[in-house]
Amino acid sequence: MFPTKIATRDMSVREFVIECTRANTPGLPFATPSGRISGRVTLKNILKLSCLPDYIVENARILGDHLSCMDNIEAKTKEMMESPVEAFVQEPHLAIEVDSTAFKALAMMEQNDTSYLFVVDKGQYLGAVTIQSLARKLASIDQGNPVQQDG
Repeated sequence: MFPTKIATRDMSVREFVIECTRANTPGLPFATPSGRISGRVTLKNILKLSCLPDYIVENARILGDHLSCMDNIEAKTKEMMESPVEAFVQEPHLAIEVDSTAFKALAMMEQNDTSYLFVVDKGQYLGAVTIQSLARKLASIDQGNPVQQDG
């Protein structure tokens, strides 16, 4: 598990992306102004809603490499990055208790087709666990040494 920030309504997409890349996680919990976790925000959902019209997704296999809809990508990206992350909130994500085993986390990820889980202690958000962090843990057990994380 590793600690992350919690997304809030005053967080921009830029701040969200920076935190997700820093923590190497695809999503963050979203909290109401009172601090209650009410949802999640994911990189995938932001990119899907901001960059991929439905017709592009439906025709993905036949698309060429140059798309006219990608014109002015810099301006579109800047606009997206300045927008509030609140517009991209989804339902809450799965969570496990802090004392759960790595194998339980892995089983829950597989059962729910996800690559990360939020970690809580009696309902309080502590951080996230990802498939990469579990693989790192297993590799360190195999080698008898912790595997160093980049960054």
